[in-house]
Amino acid sequence: MKYFSLLVLFILVSCGNKEDILLPKSDTTVVKTVEDHSPIYIFFRTKGKDTLAEVNRKNEIISTNWIFNIDKRLPLRLVIPEVIKLQNKKREEKAHKNELAKNYYSYADTIGENLAFIPFTDVYYKLEKPNSGIVVLFTKNNKISVNNIAVKEEEFLEYLNNFSNNKPNRYVFCFDKNLSFGNYIQNKIFIEKIESKEVVVSEEFIF
Repeated sequence: MKYFSLLVLFILVSCGNKEDILLPKSDTTVVKTVEDHSPIYIFFRTKGKDTLAEVNRKNEIISTNWIFNIDKRLPLRLVIPEVIKLQNKKREEKAHKNELAKNYYSYADTIGENLAFIPFTDVYYKLEKPNSGIVVLFTKNNKISVNNIAVKEEEFLEYLNNFSNNKPNRYVFCFDKNLSFGNYIQNKIFIEKIESKEVVVSEEFIF
């Protein structure tokens, strides 16, 4: 437990000046180790009644894996636009581009007591509603709906499998823009656990 605390403390203060980032938490590890990485931090800030997302990317190196350390309290409406900017910068880089370098979100695995990571390199974010496909929406109240019908988490995969298989189904994953980043990561890990070849996430819609 002491070692785990030190790992989390490193993330919290490695930017200098003891600035805190409250990492998302989960009970499982998707990826345990990421070598050759650069840290990017998105801090939770307040100004009067407003909440702000402050980005610190002083240590980024284009050719490395990027680890996004993002405060779990921030809403997606503030986080994702900043993530899009950074993704585009890396994708558009020509001179120092490394095709093997990936992007990861960091979080704390409270069961394994270790820092963990989930990849999102190939995800393209859209700040709009989808206009086609089977819409899977994760709401700010941490509920799931499929085409506007509420579905329990434990029944989710079975519900998807009950759709007609006469032609390939396109599942579109959407997230409420006011969903906290902490809950977003929990939902991402839930999707990662789904063992279905039809559930391939290449786009995510935030609205």
